[in-house]
Amino acid sequence: MLLIRHFELALLDLFARGELHGTTHTCLGQEYVPVALAPLLTARDYVFSNHRGHGHYIARFGDPAGLLAEIMGRAGGVCHGVGGSQHVFRDRYLSTGVQGESLPVATGVALHLKREEPGALALAYIGDGTWGEGAVYEALNMAALWRLPLLVVVENNGIAQSTPTAAELAGTIGGRAAAFGCAHLRVENTDPAGIRAVAGPLVERVREGTPLVLEFVTNRLGPHSKGDDTRPEAELSRVRAADWHARGSGERFAAADAAAAARIAGLVAEVSARPPAVWSRA
Repeated sequence: MLLIRHFELALLDLFARGELHGTTHTCLGQEYVPVALAPLLTARDYVFSNHRGHGHYIARFGDPAGLLAEIMGRAGGVCHGVGGSQHVFRDRYLSTGVQGESLPVATGVALHLKREEPGALALAYIGDGTWGEGAVYEALNMAALWRLPLLVVVENNGIAQSTPTAAELAGTIGGRAAAFGCAHLRVENTDPAGIRAVAGPLVERVREGTPLVLEFVTNRLGPHSKGDDTRPEAELSRVRAADWHARGSGERFAAADAAAAARIAGLVAEVSARPPAVWSRA
């Protein structure tokens, strides 16, 4: 969690200094979600990430160097600098910048897994704003109807780009999952071990063909992208106070935090010194 936190802070710093180009969407405040889920997954499982997916990648592969090089367009990037921040492909991991796009694909993969690789699952990370996409409901309908091993992880951070969830989502995510006969679990704590204890048995049921919508009530600490946060100061203060990192205390936490910060600082210096990535069809 600390490694992801300092990775994301480093990206914002690099953009502020003009050393990165394009765009990026950090997962500040949401780092615990993929960290909690990582031990529940296997190498056979597919993971479909989204535009705010750096934490998903690092929790999956433990490879901040490859991701940073990719984002900076340097040698050693996981996609040779072609994918950048939002479009990363490695093994059975794929991210996309289009909200809702991954869920129908994950559903098709889940159908393949049911037929060809029983016991494996497809996980798709989406946000609360993604529930405005019709493809989400088509995918859930098929997943429930065909009893597919599909795990839908919803990072409900209360805001869709700049629109509060209350202004764009009628009803509840749990109610919408229930309408298709999908299992639903709403998680409101940030403790990875506690989350695994509750979610673990349900994830195993997904492998047996019970689709699950796993909703995390979380907070987006940073802006939508690099500096486009339109939330009032009172809301930002609430989000900061609820941040898991702000509640960390004690010598052990401080030491781990400092170690993660130092590791990322060293990584930034090392990757910045690499030559530009060279892409080849070979």
